[in-house]
Amino acid sequence: MSDFVRFLIAGISLGSVYSLVCLGFVVIYRATGVVNFAQGGLVVLGAFMTHQLAVVNGIPFAVAVPLAMLIMAGVGLLLERVVFRPMVGQPVFAMILLTLGVVFVLEQVCAFFWGYDVVLVGDPWGVATVDLLGTMVNVSDLWTIGATGAALAAFFALFRFTTLGIAMRAGAADPEAALAHGISPQAIHGLSWAIAGAVATVAGVFLAAGPKGVDLGLGLVAFRAFPAMILGGLDSAEGAVAGGLLIGLVEVLTAAYLVPAMPSLGANFHVVMPYVVMIGILVVRPHGLFGTIEVRRA
Repeated sequence: MSDFVRFLIAGISLGSVYSLVCLGFVVIYRATGVVNFAQGGLVVLGAFMTHQLAVVNGIPFAVAVPLAMLIMAGVGLLLERVVFRPMVGQPVFAMILLTLGVVFVLEQVCAFFWGYDVVLVGDPWGVATVDLLGTMVNVSDLWTIGATGAALAAFFALFRFTTLGIAMRAGAADPEAALAHGISPQAIHGLSWAIAGAVATVAGVFLAAGPKGVDLGLGLVAFRAFPAMILGGLDSAEGAVAGGLLIGLVEVLTAAYLVPAMPSLGANFHVVMPYVVMIGILVVRPHGLFGTIEVRRA
């Protein structure tokens, strides 16, 4: 039972981070209609930026993370203004390919400044554990759940209860009507990329927390979180959270129980299992668990 509690907390922790990554996907998709594969590059750059501020420059971790989020929000704005805004009106497929190109560029920027070796983000928890319900769990997992929960709550509060959030929702739902009411689509797109950059930083920090550290491979989290986004629905923030938690639990519990019980599946089958779950759910609900169902009239 104690092992199950430990795996459950680890799964919720991983799923919380996946939820943050998925929110970055969702906020860009709702604003532009583009699946943003550049989110993985923003995750790894945000983690490296935190390393630079907390470890290299010696800034306290509690200050370094918000500062890194602010810097990455600026990076998101810059990408939208310089790279993606000139592509407005072009085929969506071209925009998606462009986001893939941005991933490789961001990874090379990280390699140029920080190299290819694993570096720590400077979090204060390290490998510390705490007794919870008779089970020793990683302190970093508990902080991940708490911090990502707070970030998700702030995200939903922004979109549901602030004028800015309402303007973003209106711009995403009907750009022409929003423009008629004085809401700039360009401003909405820029703000969406800024939010994606800030959220990616939080995800990168907690993925690299403890002894794991950050290297260029961290950017692959975007592809590992992709099933969660599809499961929840491309345009649903609630679905991003539900899908992220589900995929995180599936991945951890598969590695803990299914792979040892059936070694013929391979040591890395836990990486494949989320895609198996994704296929199974999409067969039944093609728009995901919370995605908007398109109605077409002849």
